[in-house]
Amino acid sequence: MADVNAALAASREAIEQLMIAGERCGLSWTSPRAPGKRSPSQIVEHVARSLEESANIAAGRPSKFPKLPALVHPIVRGLLFNRVLRKSAFPKAKTNKAMNPTAGPATAAEGRARLEAAHRQFDEACRQLTSQGTRMRTTIFGAVPVEDYVRFMELHTRHHGKQMTTQL
Repeated sequence: MADVNAALAASREAIEQLMIAGERCGLSWTSPRAPGKRSPSQIVEHVARSLEESANIAAGRPSKFPKLPALVHPIVRGLLFNRVLRKSAFPKAKTNKAMNPTAGPATAAEGRARLEAAHRQFDEACRQLTSQGTRMRTTIFGAVPVEDYVRFMELHTRHHGKQMTTQL
């Protein structure tokens, strides 16, 4: 459980850094940084949805993440999941419709509350899964160690935090 504790603490720190950046955006909170890009509010909503759907997967509930055939799990795991963990960086990529919000929280304070609630769900579900000694059974990558998945989500959050700092 020590590894998942450290991973969840790092994930929580990434959420905090994302919100600090969001709070610094001021009046640009709901304004995209460029045409076709997300606003800080939409970034927060995207990250919150990702955490909630990850919590659903950890808890064995249905998720809005794409369901890829098991045959391609090792390929996607190698090309995306393992690469992100190895390089500690997310590549430029598109997301599915369910993770692509048209709007987000109206204020940075509401965004903070939204992210904190989503991360709390994620944290609890990951701790429960770890206590059972089970792997995270994802619909995209297949079964992966919980602490690796938490690290993946931390890097996802940091990736979007970097996008948000360009708003400043």
